[in-house]
Amino acid sequence: MKIIVLKQNLIEAINIVQRAVMTKATLPILEGIYIEAGEKVKLVGNCYDLGIECCVDADIQQKGSIVIEAKMFGEIIRKLPDAPVYIEVLDGFNVRIECLNSYFEIRGMDGESYPMPPEYDSEISLDLSQSVLKELIRQTIFAVGNDENRKIMTGVLMEAQQGELKMAALDGFRMAVCGSVIKEDMNFKVVIPGRNMQEILRVLDTSEENVSISLAGNLASFGLKNCRIVSKVLEGEFMNYHSYIPTQFETVINVNTRELEESMERASLITSDDKRYPVRINLSDDRMVISSTTEKGRSKEEIHIENSGNTMQIGFNPRYFLDALKVINDEKVKISFTSPVGPCILTPVEHDRFLFLILPVRLKN
Repeated sequence: MKIIVLKQNLIEAINIVQRAVMTKATLPILEGIYIEAGEKVKLVGNCYDLGIECCVDADIQQKGSIVIEAKMFGEIIRKLPDAPVYIEVLDGFNVRIECLNSYFEIRGMDGESYPMPPEYDSEISLDLSQSVLKELIRQTIFAVGNDENRKIMTGVLMEAQQGELKMAALDGFRMAVCGSVIKEDMNFKVVIPGRNMQEILRVLDTSEENVSISLAGNLASFGLKNCRIVSKVLEGEFMNYHSYIPTQFETVINVNTRELEESMERASLITSDDKRYPVRINLSDDRMVISSTTEKGRSKEEIHIENSGNTMQIGFNPRYFLDALKVINDEKVKISFTSPVGPCILTPVEHDRFLFLILPVRLKN
């Protein structure tokens, strides 16, 4: 194999596929990046649960393949000058890397032994713009659980029905549901591991270029222009999240999203995730008073709201509120409170594309 490739193109591909490379594997080859020179140069990372392929344009002088230890290869390429990089596979799987006056010769591994991400015929497929998919993941991923004893909750549900694609995640303390209209009329449900969804989110940009999503068996594939991401799906039945969404509310308010976020940020400066110190919210006719009292000190401030309902005092872990507020792009958000001890719902004022549920913390007098 002999190729010449621009450093910037190569480093972008390495950064993408490296997300699927094992850092500590029983087989050394799984700690490597597979490189193949064919019609284009293809780089692959694969840890079985997640596989990523990325293609780059290059001057291919001789076809072939090799596996190079990912961490060292990435660090070498990053440190090279901004110029074309020459890579050649020598006898005995040694690899020569040259760039201007820089020269490396490192040990590679046989590409024939590398476990490639599976190719399969799609049972279900749909196209979605990168920007829409990125927003769906961004507005749900923060609510994914991390309890390995409830494995299904460590994933994001992706379901399609009646011309709508929805994603949902919940961890026992909060829930996020986000949806978008799709052209295809199809029905399916899959749960994709949260870690894999996080890596897909990092690869996506905000363009209108399509992502081709295809499903078959226990695999989901996300195809971009020069990249393919293959993820295993989690087995089991996801919770019926619809049943957790209340319909009766004691108090409903409209509030400026950024004002509330900034107030919560300030109140959380002297709190922690410790349930002993929740942020306290007092709701009156047109004011929300946000206060916090801990062993470190006290804070208090008020913001204007539009209130339809009763006055109320309720406590929350501020991080749960902030995680939701940070992914809301709307100027105003509607917050519906069931009771001082029941869940509250955050939804947009102008549309119904997302919904966040947060459980309160019991306040001590």
